Amino acid sequence: MAKLQVAIDLLTTKDALALAAKIAPYIDIIELGTPLIKNEGIAVVTAMKQAHPDKLVFADLKTMDAGELEADIAFKAGADLVTVLGAAGDATIAGAIKAAKAHGKGIVVDTIGVADRVKRAQEVTKLGAEFVELHAGLDEQWTAGYSIQVLIDEAARAGVPVSIAGGVNINNVTAVIKAGAIVAVAGAAIYGAEDPAAAAKALREAIDAA
Repeated sequence: MAKLQVAIDLLTTKDALALAAKIAPYIDIIELGTPLIKNEGIAVVTAMKQAHPDKLVFADLKTMDAGELEADIAFKAGADLVTVLGAAGDATIAGAIKAAKAHGKGIVVDTIGVADRVKRAQEVTKLGAEFVELHAGLDEQWTAGYSIQVLIDEAARAGVPVSIAGGVNINNVTAVIKAGAIVAVAGAAIYGAEDPAAAAKALREAIDAA
């Protein structure tokens, strides 16, 4: 069954915890966004894991260097999944995966900024990534002409476990799952909704139906 991941781009631990409490029944993975971790420090990971021990806590570090060291910091803080950039060297990704194995946790490789996301997804899966995030970042999503369909098509071609992040919402989540994504990542569609719990519930039902 495909999982629903919420990307929390709020900037305080208090707000992140309040949002997670509302939507917890409907989500599998709680992602603490890079701006949130930069603003609050790694302690936000510990706070979230303590509040939701039954959920996978995803620390979006977007590591580019010192892979083993940075991943180890996040895993010690309570993260279950940590991101390393696909644009990083193989040694950085392999180092992070080494830390993950030591903790019995997982590394997700984030393809933001990678020219050929499908090729890189296949390469890093061989290195031992848990799954690969086909990711169009916020800045890319706000660019004229952007369409999540690009990521959906890539997921169908990749042939490896992937998640899709880049504007997932109730209108496209069925296509995301049907393309083979094992995780749908929703950010603004949940935290920007008038009723985040209702939005998360609708996404959960659409994923389960797909």
